[in-house]
Amino acid sequence: MNVLLIGSGGREHALAWQLTQSPRVDHLFVAPGNGGTARMAKTENVPISADDLAALADFAATAGVDFTVVGPEAPLSDGIVDLFQAADQAIFGPTQAAAQLEGSKAFAKAFMQRHGIPTGRAQAFTDFDDATRYLRELDSPPVIKASGLAAGKGVILPETMAEAAGVLQQILLERRFGDAGQIVLIEERLSGPELSVLAFTDGRHLALMPAAQDHKRLLDGDRGPNTGGMGAFAPSPLATPALLEQVQTEILQPTLDGMAAEGTPYIGVLYAGLMLTEDGPMVLEYNCRFGDPEAQVIIPLLESDLLEVCEACVEGRLDQVDVRWRDQVAVTVVMASAGYPGDYPTGHPITHLDDAERRGCLVFHAGTKWADDRLVTAGGRVLAVTALRSTMADAAGVAYSGVRAIHFNEAQYRRDIGRMTR
Repeated sequence: MNVLLIGSGGREHALAWQLTQSPRVDHLFVAPGNGGTARMAKTENVPISADDLAALADFAATAGVDFTVVGPEAPLSDGIVDLFQAADQAIFGPTQAAAQLEGSKAFAKAFMQRHGIPTGRAQAFTDFDDATRYLRELDSPPVIKASGLAAGKGVILPETMAEAAGVLQQILLERRFGDAGQIVLIEERLSGPELSVLAFTDGRHLALMPAAQDHKRLLDGDRGPNTGGMGAFAPSPLATPALLEQVQTEILQPTLDGMAAEGTPYIGVLYAGLMLTEDGPMVLEYNCRFGDPEAQVIIPLLESDLLEVCEACVEGRLDQVDVRWRDQVAVTVVMASAGYPGDYPTGHPITHLDDAERRGCLVFHAGTKWADDRLVTAGGRVLAVTALRSTMADAAGVAYSGVRAIHFNEAQYRRDIGRMTR
């Protein structure tokens, strides 16, 4: 089969790595891909942006693509699945209507309230004066969220009410997040450890993945600014069988049933970002795809053929597939450019990846490219160094051994990934 994978980050490199292990994949196109996917066996980067839906559809039709997997959220929210389905092209992911669960936090919150899915209280606003009047009614600082897609940066936790008012001004009046901030959610601030529970789904059935925890803050000890994610581990020790059963029966299955009842069946990867409160697990947000860097620890644990699982979801027969997982622990550490998550330089040579691989690591590329036959940095998050072992401590030790082997100028990374299970 010829398979098309859409995206360019570490998540997509991990997906490509797993897809090419399928004996049924003859050739994998990655659009646009990165430095890691550029030199994989059976793989070819295609210079088409993940946001250019028409060009992607044309390519799939002319290149003989048999099946497409979508990595990032933006093309899903823009309707790439609908476009491919209209052309009778098999594609893995939710439709535009179903992807509203991530694309509109206001939609997701209203959906959860309609279907009794546990989540924090929230109000949505488009007017700054209305929002600030509501803010003055609160006893403590809330969470403020831009409703639309904001590249993982649209959730803000102000420390004071004055700071919260300033955030509302930045989003609603100064347009900090552009169109993504046309609607703002002012949400109850919950407390407890966070957990990411993902599942494959065909619209009716679920196959849970190993639950993961990621580290969003830039610095050790969960300090510093929020990022797209500086590392992750799976399975989480917080995810007991009883907890996962509760999440499936009280959150994930009702989400599927509710979407189907509203005429927008959800197919693909359903990701529930949870907070484990004293009152039980509550949904902080939905994502409509694999997380990044969660994918870099979940995908290597998959023992089954990823292509077969994705096909079963699209064809509505996930319950007929045995989705198997390795009995190991995975830890990934993100190596980022100096300055990230703010402005950062690019073009620095990257060396000694083979040393990390010899130490037992999987090195997934995110912000890399080849220039004059040299691998160089090309993004904020550059690499995700993953290791699988029988214990968390051993996996973290091997991953950090790989990180120390790799070099690029002023690389920054956290030193406590997998050592803070929270």
